[in-house]
Amino acid sequence: MIYLNAFLFAGLVCMIGQIILDNTKLTPGHVTTLFVVLGAFLDIFSIYDYFVKIAGGGALVPITSFGHLLIHGALKKASELGFMGLAMGMFDLTATGIVSAIIFSFFLSFLFQPKN
Repeated sequence: MIYLNAFLFAGLVCMIGQIILDNTKLTPGHVTTLFVVLGAFLDIFSIYDYFVKIAGGGALVPITSFGHLLIHGALKKASELGFMGLAMGMFDLTATGIVSAIIFSFFLSFLFQPKN
């Protein structure tokens, strides 16, 4: 059942993104930012944690989980270290993904040539 929930949640996020792109003048960058902010907003009220519990990896793969992880880490560090923990905790949970994206992008840039 968890596989079905994961598929449905991730598919719903993609469907909403595609509907927004097709019916508005927003760019993919705008939609990505919208989803990151939405994930962060849902995590503030612990709603996104419920989605993770129900959908598992399907809720952790879409871009909404990046906002969720930013706020989740910031709030955790803020409870431990106070105000300074907000800035420090934001990148605790997301650092691996950010560094991986940079490293893979660097090495893949050697393999593929950009089009003119």
